[in-house]
Amino acid sequence: MQSDDRSNLLLASLGSEGPGGESIARNVERILNAVRTHLQMDVAFVSEFGQRDRVFRYVVGKGERIMFRPGDSMPLDDGYCQRVVQGRIPQLIPDTSAVPSLASIPDTAAVPIGSHISVPITLRDGRTYGTFCCFSFRPNLTLDSRDLQMMRAFADLLAYQIDGDLAALSEHNAKVERVTAVLEMGQPTMVYQPICRLDDPQVVGVECLSRFDLEPKRPPDQWFAEAAEIGLGIRLELNAILTALSELQDVAGDFYVSLNVSPATIISGDILGYLDGIDYRRIVLEVTEHSLVEDYALLQEYLLPLRAQGIRIAVDDAGAGYASMRHVLAIQPEIIKLDMSLTRGIDSDSPRRALASALIRFAHDIGSLVIAEGVETQAESRALRGLGVDDAQGYFLSRPLPLEALKQLLEEGKR
Repeated sequence: MQSDDRSNLLLASLGSEGPGGESIARNVERILNAVRTHLQMDVAFVSEFGQRDRVFRYVVGKGERIMFRPGDSMPLDDGYCQRVVQGRIPQLIPDTSAVPSLASIPDTAAVPIGSHISVPITLRDGRTYGTFCCFSFRPNLTLDSRDLQMMRAFADLLAYQIDGDLAALSEHNAKVERVTAVLEMGQPTMVYQPICRLDDPQVVGVECLSRFDLEPKRPPDQWFAEAAEIGLGIRLELNAILTALSELQDVAGDFYVSLNVSPATIISGDILGYLDGIDYRRIVLEVTEHSLVEDYALLQEYLLPLRAQGIRIAVDDAGAGYASMRHVLAIQPEIIKLDMSLTRGIDSDSPRRALASALIRFAHDIGSLVIAEGVETQAESRALRGLGVDDAQGYFLSRPLPLEALKQLLEEGKR
């Protein structure tokens, strides 16, 4: 087969799909396998150079004679890779027996290598990452300079993929460092937003809200989302729960404690062991996940023992979107919290008032308590009370408070 024919077939087999279509690793493996097949070689790999060793990051081949796998390492001096980059041996070797100096390289006999083609992979910053190599166990005299040019072109494509992989790895490591620092510092800290009766200023509950006192400054939901991305979301949520309950367990008052928790944390099965210190009947778990739950039956299974202990379940942000309504229908919560997008301006917005009224009637029909979030004016409070809302929270009633300010507020409520 001629080289031009090989190149055309190779490009056709790879197609036009960009790097966003699949994972970086899958893209690299597709490139390696296509090049190996069309050059009629046995093995293709990408190696990364270390100080003394080369690490095989990606490896594809046929048969059972491949002596290394992704993640394996070998001394640089044992192979061809470093010598190719240094210009000590040719990049294109159709027959290793025709190059006497190769006989002294351990890999020539150990693998064995009959033909070899290898090019450096140079990253955007000019650094040599390693090499893109193909070899066969037998000589391959059809290899020529046009094959080498093709290898160089695809080495540039591999460099693009690997740059993306390294960037993703760097970003992942940065996330791990940030979230680990949060956990080591005992974060998050907590503030407590009072929940009050609309027909009485009495505090009937507090929602425990997380705060993060470190860089980068950003909303709590972004911290929790990042922790979930790297597999530390449950641990961070449990940290917040532990902090809140340890601070509130000695606070006098007949109020319930509302804790934000994702379905993933509930389904982990660990949460009940973190709720000690406060009577379970005073605990409300707010389901905070905004995306759809994949298995509501499984979620219900894990909610049953919590409810058996007297713990109540709330659905947050009702009316904000389809996901929250799915939660309401599937979970049948004891408490439904109206999203602030419904409560803001409800006194002067008749469509908003009509939707809120329908949700409130539905909630009461299924026996759920209704809490309005984000109440900021007296007019909103009056309108919500007129619609039958039971309890509310928001700046009109109280801003989120640190622990000592909450204690003072509760003490004043007794007088």
